[in-house]
Amino acid sequence: MARQNDELADLSLAELIDELRLTKQEGLNLRFRNATGQLENTAEIRKVRRQVARINTLIRQREIDEAEKAST
Repeated sequence: MARQNDELADLSLAELIDELRLTKQEGLNLRFRNATGQLENTAEIRKVRRQVARINTLIRQREIDEAEKAST
């Protein structure tokens, strides 16, 4: 995992989207390594899935904040 939660909160929306793309790619690589028997620590897959969920949550929060600002 490249970033901690507090670091993610400081990123802009574009940076969050880039981080999401990189984290999903990392998850894909872990799944391939697991399928070929090269992955020793399978808990990494779970950590990456949770990180993707955290990033998605932050992105959605930003979208909601933007919509509320636009409507007022």
